[in-house]
Amino acid sequence: MSAIATPVPASARPGALERATVDWGRTHYTSARRWQEDFVARRLAGEIGDTLVFTEHEPVYTLGVRPGAARHVLWSAAELARRGIAVVETNRGGDITYHGPGQVVGYPIVHLAPRKDLHAYLRFLEQVVINALGSLGLAAGRRPGKTGIWLGPRKIAAIGVAVKRWVTFHGFALNVNNDLAPFAGIVPCGITDGTVTSLRQELGREFDLGEVKTVLAAEFWAQFGIFLTGGNSENGETAVTAKP
Repeated sequence: MSAIATPVPASARPGALERATVDWGRTHYTSARRWQEDFVARRLAGEIGDTLVFTEHEPVYTLGVRPGAARHVLWSAAELARRGIAVVETNRGGDITYHGPGQVVGYPIVHLAPRKDLHAYLRFLEQVVINALGSLGLAAGRRPGKTGIWLGPRKIAAIGVAVKRWVTFHGFALNVNNDLAPFAGIVPCGITDGTVTSLRQELGREFDLGEVKTVLAAEFWAQFGIFLTGGNSENGETAVTAKP
């Protein structure tokens, strides 16, 4: 759990809400889902500003709203229990994916009212992760017709979002140091012509998760204002606060 720090204003405009980066540490998925919903309600009520949440989840398969996602669980209930992997339905877009320790999950709770374009927002999230990976020494990119971040046929980050009255939740999951074996128990994101990878697997070393989060947060906030306005980004420092 991170220490509390003072948020920095998003801009100099009178009455502008503050932006912040929040690190919840390790969480169970169902708890993080409730906290996301609370943050969405507070963002809609104007109680908080745009917020980027980081977490690591305990082992879990999450099912998106795409029809047939549940059929992409390959392991039996007994095997899932033996491995301690939960299966949870969620309301994000996409198919099935895995979350576990060593993976950095980012949940932006941000208001898209200035630019109501969910497709463009997905491409924005992809670019944030691509740029961050470049800063960490790994060249990655997109794969035509498929959401997420790829190195050829190897997927290193999954993206799935939801919106409520144009406030976003859910987000991206970047494989950093996590065990990739649980991906064998599913058809990841419903894709049969690709595999999964991680920063550790690609570059052959462990990464400090705090460093990865810092790079992701810096890239997210540097590009978010540009995304919303199509002009100059409202760059600003971000603060890290504790889980609720």
